[in-house]
This record gives sequence, structure tokens and C-alpha cells, in this order.
Amino acid sequence: MKRYLGVILLILCFSCGNDTTPKPHAYLRLDYPVPDYVKTHLDLPFTFDKNKLATNIKTRKLQGDVDSYGIDVEYPALKGTIYLTYKAINGSEEKLINYLRDAQNFTQKHTQRADEISERPYDNIERKVYGMFYEVGGNAASQSQFYVTDSTNHFLTGSLYFYAKPNYDSILPAANYLQNDIRRLMESVAWK
Repeated sequence: MKRYLGVILLILCFSCGNDTTPKPHAYLRLDYPVPDYVKTHLDLPFTFDKNKLATNIKTRKLQGDVDSYGIDVEYPALKGTIYLTYKAINGSEEKLINYLRDAQNFTQKHTQRADEISERPYDNIERKVYGMFYEVGGNAASQSQFYVTDSTNHFLTGSLYFYAKPNYDSILPAANYLQNDIRRLMESVAWK
């Protein structure tokens, strides 16, 4: 019996050769499908490409202006929406200046919560699409915003929102995925 007890103690002493250390926290593995884009055919003054992952698109006329529309591009699987607002300029330089100012001020309101706001200009002279893409870092309400215009007749602005309290680390993978969709939307806008 003493022999067996000695063997068991010997095995127990040498069986745990590694020091015990706390294991790192696990991270979610978030796999998103490869984007598959299709052109929209809505009753709007412009078209754009959307990811098939965006299963709902809601459009509505905005009150007070016959040439203004609100468009919600919903991603239920990612619990987020890209909110678009279209406004006609109709050759008015004053309207263009006001819309540009409003779009830039709206982005700057996020500086209270944002760690950083990076700007990326967008210009496509052939298709007459000019704009700015804003990537908002930190716990801001919106992670991405943009506007595009042809500078004479059309102005489109958009923002990305999630149906959750802003926690940058948690929504970062989904925000990065949808930022690519926003860039594609900007690049594919075609005015009618």
C-alpha cells in the first residue's frame, strides 16, 4: 500500500509541470459574408449599389420639401442601419453651402464622444460625384458618416447607427464591414 501511495504522490508531483497562469479572455469570432452588391431600382433621383445583406430599404418623402427623401438601408443581421437623406439643390449655390455646412456640423457634434474623426475626400469627375467620408473612432453614436453631391442638383448624406449603446470595441467588426458598404454606396451613386 505504501508503494502505491508513493507512486501516486510521485505522479501527482510531476504531472503538472507547467506553471498555472490565467487564460486570456476569449473573443467572439465574427464571420461576415463576402459582400454581394446589387444596384437599387427605387423611385428616387439616384441609384446606388447595396449589399444583399441589407434586407430592408425604407423610403419616404420628407415633409416640407417635395424633392427630399429619407432612405433607411437596414441590416437586421448586424443590428444596424445606414440612414440616407437626399435633398435637391436645383442649381442653388445657397442650398449647397447650407447642406455642406449642416453635414459637416453634424459630424463635428460627435467630437464630444469620439476619440478621432478621420476625413477621406471622394471625387469622381466622370460621374460628377464629389464628397467626404468620415470615420468616427470611439464611443460615438455614429461610426461613419458621409455626403456626396454633384454640386448643382443633388445632395446625399448618410450616417451609420447600430441598435445598441455605443461601445467601440464591441461594434468595431460590424462597423468596419458596413464602412466598406458605405464606400461602395458612395462610389456607385449615379444621378438620374
